[in-house]
Amino acid sequence: MKTLRQSWTALRALLILTLVLGLVYPLAITAIAQLGFGDRANGQLVRVDGEVVGSAIIGQSFTDAEGAALPEWFQSRPSAAGSGYDGGASSGSNYGPENEDLIAAIAERRDAIGELDGAAAAEIPADAVTASASGLDPHISPEYARLQVPRVAEARGLDEPAVAKLVESMIQGRDLGYLGEPTVNVLQLNIALAEMDK
Repeated sequence: MKTLRQSWTALRALLILTLVLGLVYPLAITAIAQLGFGDRANGQLVRVDGEVVGSAIIGQSFTDAEGAALPEWFQSRPSAAGSGYDGGASSGSNYGPENEDLIAAIAERRDAIGELDGAAAAEIPADAVTASASGLDPHISPEYARLQVPRVAEARGLDEPAVAKLVESMIQGRDLGYLGEPTVNVLQLNIALAEMDK
């Protein structure tokens, strides 16, 4: 009898906790997130003319079907997440600085950027050739954005100083004024670039 009573108590506790923690709590948190932080809760989707073109917090590639950089767009930081910017496979390469594969990938990326942007190896910033820890970083350094200005302006037939001014206007300062480094959101920069090109 005592075992039956304990089993019934355990079953009731299981049902109540499953209901509260498996249904009520997630629905309450979802409702709070949607009401108070709808844009953030839904991934900070970026829309152009009502159509979703990406997310402000997840990077994306601006390449052709073969993976070659499209010269008319600012290029993102490399990604090690899945096949590139895959939110379901977020990760860095986890290679140490002496790993031969990482060294080879950096050299290959440096050569590709040197060829694409006509830059000497010493001019190419680290974020241009290394993936972030998440592989989803939507930002590049202002230095990498500035490096790409001549190529983008030429490919689009735009005035180079105007494109450079656009880049400067898109630089986001340090968080809270002192955390991290200044950045440029590549998707937002490319959207502004497309508007400028109209």
